[in-house]
Amino acid sequence: MTEPINLNKARKAKARVEKQKRAAENRIKYGRTKAQKAADKLSQEKTVRHLDLSKRDKD
Repeated sequence: MTEPINLNKARKAKARVEKQKRAAENRIKYGRTKAQKAADKLSQEKTVRHLDLSKRDKD
């Protein structure tokens, strides 16, 4: 006779593998390079600096 298996554990293990596979695909599809992240950060800082300089004082 074979050993009985816990169906809940088997179901969860299968779901975990599927989730890891989907995550790997998404990392490839949506991942950004270091240069892209740096360019976005620089653009964001420039925008914030421009807005801060454009603020009016509360006098």
